[in-house]
Amino acid sequence: GAVVFGNDKLIKEGDIVKRTGAIVDVPVGVELLGRVVDALGNAIDGKGPLGSSIRRRVGLKAPGIIPRISVKEPMQTGIKAVDSLVPIGRGQRELIIGDRQTGKTAIAIDTIINQKRFNEGKDEKKKLYCIYVAIGQKRSTVAKLVKRLTDADAMKYTIVVSATASDAAPLQYLAPYSGCSMGEFFRDNGKHGLIIYDDLSKQAVAYRQMSLLLRRPPGREAYPGDVFYLHSRLLERAAKMHDNFGGGSLTALPVIETQAGDVSAYIPTNVISNTDEQIFLETELFYKGIRPAINVGLSVSRVGSAAQTKAMKQVAGTMKLELAQYREVAAFAQFGSDLDAATQQLLNRGVRLTELLKQRQYC
Repeated sequence: GAVVFGNDKLIKEGDIVKRTGAIVDVPVGVELLGRVVDALGNAIDGKGPLGSSIRRRVGLKAPGIIPRISVKEPMQTGIKAVDSLVPIGRGQRELIIGDRQTGKTAIAIDTIINQKRFNEGKDEKKKLYCIYVAIGQKRSTVAKLVKRLTDADAMKYTIVVSATASDAAPLQYLAPYSGCSMGEFFRDNGKHGLIIYDDLSKQAVAYRQMSLLLRRPPGREAYPGDVFYLHSRLLERAAKMHDNFGGGSLTALPVIETQAGDVSAYIPTNVISNTDEQIFLETELFYKGIRPAINVGLSVSRVGSAAQTKAMKQVAGTMKLELAQYREVAAFAQFGSDLDAATQQLLNRGVRLTELLKQRQYC
């Protein structure tokens, strides 16, 4: 079968179709910063053509074991709950997972805005270039997001790759790979990149649509058998490189939307197994006014204190344990009023910590 990139309205029966004989590639480079492009790297922001002459294939292989080193540099999001409890390192893959309207995109956008102070500094090694890939979102949502980044003066170090809901399924499938190639340019040139895929569940749906039309045999939930490979080959491209290979990094923040908090569905389990850790957002906490609505018990950090500064390590060392004890005690406290002094102290401390970790959006 053949897949059409873009509008199929002009193609009719009897037309002569020629193959290009080329593998899909996209423009990359610092010239793309501050621009909004589609999945094929064409400018869609009305600011004229892109100035980049460098092009890269979208489906490059992930780096092997030898060029990589373990993650040790912190990638600060500016969100207290994330930086203290589930710290992210440069070169990591951190999944943001939760139901719709729980603040997944807000965490991603906050992270981009927080990089402003690093990017305005003189130290090139601390700068973090951001790529935001919008998959299957409304055009108005993408426009709002670009305005938000422009108002915060964050567009100058950000590339937005957009494959909206009205775009063809092949473009929604391709957008994350295109964005990743743009991010790899920074990684391979000794710089640091951050890529946000918002969200990969929509990419999987687009891939399912394509596969069914191409008559591929469907598997669980009608997804094709290689849907796991679809995400693993994308997320494996995020890495912290050895100093002999430039010492750059590419950090990935994939977003996955769950249905009614079901983390055991097909796509969420696939992506959880591909990522290093996850930030789990809960609707219940969101409606209680605990925002960001991070469930500390289900959110996991495998890098932990290795991706934290010394000061943060000292402050956040026992915080996760205290919050876990608080949740356990709070569950029992609602059944009885007579509590011993130690339990009461745990409850008071837990309430204070919860309040301390609350944060407004874009602050």
